[in-house]
Amino acid sequence: MPSSPFLEIVELENGKVALRRSDDEAAPLVVIEFSGEAQDFLQGHYIEVAKAMINAGMQVAGQVMEEGEPHAEDRVLH
Repeated sequence: MPSSPFLEIVELENGKVALRRSDDEAAPLVVIEFSGEAQDFLQGHYIEVAKAMINAGMQVAGQVMEEGEPHAEDRVLH
C-alpha cells in the first residue's frame, strides 16, 4: 500500500514535535526537540515555532527540487 501524500505535524509522547505521513506508523520524517529552557523562553509556544520551522524547511526543499542543489559557497550556517 502506498504511503499517504498527506503530512501532519504532531507532538509525540516524549514532547518532541514531528512531521510524519498521516497514515504511516513508520518513523517520522522530521523531529524537532526543544530543551526545557527553550520551551520556557517560548512560554509554551514551542509547537507554533516548530510548525514555522517545518514550513520554512518544506519551502527550501521545494526550491532545491526546482532549482537543484545550491552552490557550497552560498550555504552559510550560523
